Amino acid sequence: MKASVKWVEDWTFIGRSQSGHSIVLGGRPNPEAEGSGAPSPMELVLLALGGCTAIDVVSIMEKKRQPIKGFEINIDSERADDYPRVFSRVELEYVLYGDLDPKAVDDAVQLSMEKYCSVSAMVEAKAKISYRVRVEKELSAK
Repeated sequence: MKASVKWVEDWTFIGRSQSGHSIVLGGRPNPEAEGSGAPSPMELVLLALGGCTAIDVVSIMEKKRQPIKGFEINIDSERADDYPRVFSRVELEYVLYGDLDPKAVDDAVQLSMEKYCSVSAMVEAKAKISYRVRVEKELSAK
């Protein structure tokens, strides 16, 4: 797998994946500052983690013939104080909507986190990852 990152101007970069997709990255010295303009590389790591495990869970739930009406993952993290400021803790909250078998949901999440999600395996090399699962019958009106 290959990728490239090109500096555009100021603190803005464009990343391009081997599959031809592009994404804007922000590299401000303080990425938590308001108006950064684009996600920081560390924010992208969290999004990659969420995306990786979400894809796994949806795939597993489809194989189990579970009718998902909605699905979201809320991610919270902490970073080390010292450089390179890696993630020290990551917590995922899986929220699935529909008339779902709670055991099937738990099994799907566990399989993703312990077997299939390569991003979680990489993040877990440095950070403590925890998760919880919630199943709601009806899709919330957010």
